[in-house]
Amino acid sequence: MKKLFAVLLAVVMVVGLCACSVSEKPAETTAAATTAAATDATEAATEAAAPAAASEITLWTYPIGGWGNQETVDALMADFEAATGIKVTVEYLTYADGDDKVNTAIEGNATPDLIMEGPERLVANWGAKGKLVNIADLFDDTDKSEINAAALAACFADDNTAYEYPLVMTAHCMAINKTVFEAADAMQYINEDTHTWKSTEDFFKAMDAVYAYTGKQVGAVYCVGQGGDQGTRALVNNLYGGTFTNAEHTEYTWGSEQNIQALKALYDSEAIAYDAGIAGGDEIALFYNGTLNVAFCWNIAQQLNPNSANTGAEKTANGDDIMFMAFPADGDPKLQGGIWGFGIFDNGDAGKIEAAKTFVKYMCDSEATANAVKAANYFAVRDTAEGADLSTIWADNEVMASYNVLMPLLGDYYQVTTGWAEARTCWWNMLQQVGASDGSVEAITAAVEQYVSQANGQ
Repeated sequence: MKKLFAVLLAVVMVVGLCACSVSEKPAETTAAATTAAATDATEAATEAAAPAAASEITLWTYPIGGWGNQETVDALMADFEAATGIKVTVEYLTYADGDDKVNTAIEGNATPDLIMEGPERLVANWGAKGKLVNIADLFDDTDKSEINAAALAACFADDNTAYEYPLVMTAHCMAINKTVFEAADAMQYINEDTHTWKSTEDFFKAMDAVYAYTGKQVGAVYCVGQGGDQGTRALVNNLYGGTFTNAEHTEYTWGSEQNIQALKALYDSEAIAYDAGIAGGDEIALFYNGTLNVAFCWNIAQQLNPNSANTGAEKTANGDDIMFMAFPADGDPKLQGGIWGFGIFDNGDAGKIEAAKTFVKYMCDSEATANAVKAANYFAVRDTAEGADLSTIWADNEVMASYNVLMPLLGDYYQVTTGWAEARTCWWNMLQQVGASDGSVEAITAAVEQYVSQANGQ
């Protein structure tokens, strides 16, 4: 619409200029000159509004489902190049050192053209620092009506500024070893049809039952670093109805009585231990090999492929059944959401930016979107894209279809709160301090207050 307006304005201006001199030339000549001038103005306006797309661009992607798999991504890039003539070179990041690589690239003016991740990095971090292109022009009214409201809001810094175009979303959750739970008579504490706990008290009863049956630790509050911290945050916040931030995303609120109560309950549980030696990925491995019988770092991608052997098995290493679960709560749980999409670094090259925008729309809003979504092993943020139906792309996958029961439980996407990177560090440091304390309310409260104050810049 903006391009069309610019073109029409140029035409109107040219026609106006020609009208002023109409008495100086014959009618035929004036008409011909007007047409020619209007054509030139139109072409100039169009060229200025839409620079020619570059033929080659670069993409850096975090391991978002199959988007971390080279064979999967190569196929997507080949399709994109065939459709547009634009070649994409891909570099694969890890969560262990990906942020450091991106920050180093920013300092060295060597950033990629595109990056794939979530709003906490693209919007609240690099976008807020002015490193990404404002791509609000990629969202027309139809897009805004089709994209999940929470996902859309998370990608905008304000009403007119967007730093991410979303592709997929999910609900982070936890998992249990169903085979062991059945043997321990712990399934009585679970609503199997909704994959929810009957109550917070029933959650702890189930932990005690499994602990009594196995004689070993059931779960871990992992806290060696920030990896998988969405699980520990959701666990603590849900147990007694606490929150992590306020609704306006201007303050961290995890220092509430509800969260202190949750941290103490976890400390007091014989079945659960604070572990400063592992992160979320380590916990998943321990769950898969049977060392632990619950996992607090879980989502649909893990459900489809929990083991490092990449076989796609939906069972533990010894063949036990895995069951995904919402976090325990008294009432409806509020699950931490995951949103992933693309941002464009502002490298000062209009042609590369245009090519990057072409890539974003191709992957997120075209007939090719279904393939891009399936590659991620998550759920599309919209039901249709340019008329293509995305609502049934997982109809033939029983696990994905059943996982939809959790999507209505998505809570607030608070990862865009100011100071997010610092807050994450404060969170796992706080968990370490709680785990190393004597477990008293006073010690836990002191640790919580120290780190939530630091997260709030106090």
